[in-house]
Amino acid sequence: MLIAALARIVRDVGLAEELAQDALVVALEQWPLSGVPDNPGAWLMATAKNRAIDALRRNKVSERKHRELGREIDSQQGKAMADLDAEMDDDIGDDLLRLVFTACHPVLSTEARIALTLRLVGGLTTEEIARAFLVPEATIAQRIVRAKRTLAEKRIPYEVPRGAELAARLSSVLDVIYLIFNEGYTATSGDDWMRPALCEDALRLGRILAELAPQEPEVHGLTALMEIQASRSRARVSASGDPILLLDQNRAFWDQLLVHRGLAALDRAEKARAEKPGGSQGQYTLQASIAACHARALTANVTDWPRIVELYTELARLTPSPVVELNRAVAVAMAFGPAAGLELVDILRSEKLLEGYHLLPSVRGDLLSKLGRLEEAQAEFGRAAELARNSRERDLLRDRAASCGHR
Repeated sequence: MLIAALARIVRDVGLAEELAQDALVVALEQWPLSGVPDNPGAWLMATAKNRAIDALRRNKVSERKHRELGREIDSQQGKAMADLDAEMDDDIGDDLLRLVFTACHPVLSTEARIALTLRLVGGLTTEEIARAFLVPEATIAQRIVRAKRTLAEKRIPYEVPRGAELAARLSSVLDVIYLIFNEGYTATSGDDWMRPALCEDALRLGRILAELAPQEPEVHGLTALMEIQASRSRARVSASGDPILLLDQNRAFWDQLLVHRGLAALDRAEKARAEKPGGSQGQYTLQASIAACHARALTANVTDWPRIVELYTELARLTPSPVVELNRAVAVAMAFGPAAGLELVDILRSEKLLEGYHLLPSVRGDLLSKLGRLEEAQAEFGRAAELARNSRERDLLRDRAASCGHR
């Protein structure tokens, strides 16, 4: 939160992070000798502000900013630390919201937005981010440095956008949080099926954003989706770390606290949508509604698959995508039989965007298996295994291919 408050003053997230780190270093040097002050946050803020003035002088930054900062510090010299602390608390919500929108600015690449958001808002170290995404630490460090430089060079304003721009920018913020969660929920590559720490980071960011922007339906929709999905974490992985698919999961292991939180967030999304003139369901609220259908079913057999088909149809209309259509085909197969689902999947085989997508042959293999066409199913599972980058998922697909040959 210190970075967010400083960025409001210096209008440079890179400089704000450096100032915050400098203040922490000073605290580590002085507090063991002088003792921890009554208001540590206010102490750090005052120290960082003084260093901000020194930095602005050294770099010959705008004389106007220099005078404004000087007057601000001077006016605070006679105040008690408690007043400083209250001043920080007054603005911290707005400051954090500005920091989120700045870190997720569309001028940055998706990878840069993710890295910068986890670094500045999530508080992760460069090493932690690199480990989570299985890339070299130097790569993450370069992304963060370039992102800060781009924001400075492009003179990106440190503010929450207004009006029509808010919707577009909010979409970028939600996309970043969603991508972070998805990578944790089903790891793209590596030896682990899930990376729970990333799910937790995304959930924390979503909850913070929901508090900062309570009037935005899609913020609550995304939070609801992540809460409900995260509720299945314990049931998705066996004791040996192998994946357990949704229909095979023991629902007694689903975290009911997270389910209730998710359903409550979905309710908030619907109420916020109702308060907006002409408001319609967004993609995250629709996905959360699909997740809620699963969460409300005590067993897989009583899942309301026709309703899920309806929701996927609406999602496909809102955000046309072959991946959404593939998910809809699975729902159709569950609601109306594998032959109906396979018919839709076969149409998708010509989609270029799905050429290297391992879930297309995986789904087709599953439907062929249910129809008794085992030889074809075995070939599809084998192809899916070749395309899969996650080793746990690859092993699962190979096992399914082998099981087709043993029947």
